[in-house]
Amino acid sequence: MKEQLSWKVGGQQGEGIESTGEIFSMALNRLGYYLYGYRHFSSRIKGGHTNNKIRVSTSQVRAVADDLDILIAFDQETIDVNYHELHSHGVIIADAKFDPKKPEDHSAAFYSIDFTGIATELGTSLMKNMVAIGATCAVMNLEIDVFKDVVQEIFGRKGEAVVEKNMEAIKQGYEIMKAELGEAIGAMQLAKADGQKRMFMIGNDAIALGALAGGVRLMAAYPITPASEIMEYLIKKLPKVGGTVIQTEDEIAAATMAIGANYGGIRSFTASAGPGLSLMMEAIGLSGMTEQPLVVVDTQRGGPSTGLPTKQEQSDLMAMIYGTHGEIPKIVIAPSTVQEAFYDTVEAFNLAEEYQCPVIILSDLQLSLGKQTVEPLDYSQVEIRRGKLITDESQLAEQEDKGSFKRFEVTEDGVSPRVTPGMKNGIHHVTGVEHDEVGKPSESPANRRAQMDKRMRKIENIQFKNPVHVQAPHEEADVLLVGFNSTRGVIEEAMGRLEADGIKVNHAQIRLIHPFPVEEFRPLVENAKKVVVVENNATGQLANIIKMNVGYANKIESMKKYDGTPFLPYEVHLQSKELL
Repeated sequence: MKEQLSWKVGGQQGEGIESTGEIFSMALNRLGYYLYGYRHFSSRIKGGHTNNKIRVSTSQVRAVADDLDILIAFDQETIDVNYHELHSHGVIIADAKFDPKKPEDHSAAFYSIDFTGIATELGTSLMKNMVAIGATCAVMNLEIDVFKDVVQEIFGRKGEAVVEKNMEAIKQGYEIMKAELGEAIGAMQLAKADGQKRMFMIGNDAIALGALAGGVRLMAAYPITPASEIMEYLIKKLPKVGGTVIQTEDEIAAATMAIGANYGGIRSFTASAGPGLSLMMEAIGLSGMTEQPLVVVDTQRGGPSTGLPTKQEQSDLMAMIYGTHGEIPKIVIAPSTVQEAFYDTVEAFNLAEEYQCPVIILSDLQLSLGKQTVEPLDYSQVEIRRGKLITDESQLAEQEDKGSFKRFEVTEDGVSPRVTPGMKNGIHHVTGVEHDEVGKPSESPANRRAQMDKRMRKIENIQFKNPVHVQAPHEEADVLLVGFNSTRGVIEEAMGRLEADGIKVNHAQIRLIHPFPVEEFRPLVENAKKVVVVENNATGQLANIIKMNVGYANKIESMKKYDGTPFLPYEVHLQSKELL
């Protein structure tokens, strides 16, 4: 029996590839297996090759698998594009409809099953994906009944007859594949899972859920890949708690609307990707100057311009730190797992209000859209902190002059008292130009220095739990592997392989990008002979940020990948050895 396997389904976009993977993974998740799924899809609604690769394991996995055990092909392109991932004992199961051709240079077992014909006889060719799942069950020796609850959940609203037909499609696929396999049935059988109940979700859903738990009641956004799922999730959920989602005319309006709602005392945010963040930069500067809380989610994708909107990249770091004109305090955080995405989103809203500045949650396409197993969330960890927001009018003294509340008071920690509009004795002026303590425009050099220094003091002592996720089994390491966002999984796997090669490896996953956690990170660099920074961009942005903040440029090497695909564990393993 196998402790893990990798399964992939591919075909033309729009013919049910995503739903096939969803049904397969939901059933295995309910059996207690750990899963990690990653979709390759085109930037169009229909047509173009797409596939869904799902890794199933009896233990935690956080990366795309190096190779492939089972390939389900709905067209020849799926075979031609993906067969090279199959290991020598892999299995190809193809739809007989397109007269599939087995690759001549591969030893994988090859089966041609009439998915489409069987489904058509049952009533509709759309059920070919269910036939394919049945065939998969035969190869893995899975009981088809494990899919019954999932099928009921997905198709139940269409009536019991539809549920029964889909289950019959699974059954027929299983029986035909069983006959084809003969004694080879169950060749890919998995060891039994622990049966524990766990969540299986994408990072975007975790971010949306974190926003909900963190007290958000308004999301203003414009749809964009790969951020749209955040908006789609909250469209369904926010009205249930008295909130709403507003689809704005563009990202400029989304950011300014979120600032306005936060000014009014309502926790609000927006989410987008690189092109949308470019449009938001002036508004992010407005948040910094007016000292209004603002949370922005940036789901990185291939750029520049429209670039590769459905592909993996991590090239927005410099833009998120330095993109605004002028200088403002800003916090940039980068969760590395779906679970962290939930907790970090909650914390982002606390930080935005405590420090009265923009907070950017940096994600990437692999983390945002990759689906992975998540342990049950601990809602007792959720707390809401609103900083120096005054909610009791009795705390505001009567002012001699109306409108003289010191909203931008120069304080030791850089954070001024804040009120919501309409509070007695809290009237003040708000403007995007430089201003004095009560908000009135001022071009005085002394005032400019005082206000700039005050604003920048805010982030000198940021309190952010676990700014660097550290795995450091060695006091002195041959190599320190460094990453951020979704690279954590591949680095962890590569770390184990390098250790098996006799190389001493430590690992640091940066979770607070700005202000950079120098004190937490520097000792790890000092105690390593070599530092290898793993990132999906062409210029080594994280490596350069480390050099700027920590130094030791002579120790730092960049491992870069920018072809639109995620790192695989073997790539990090082999390239690390080459760099050493």
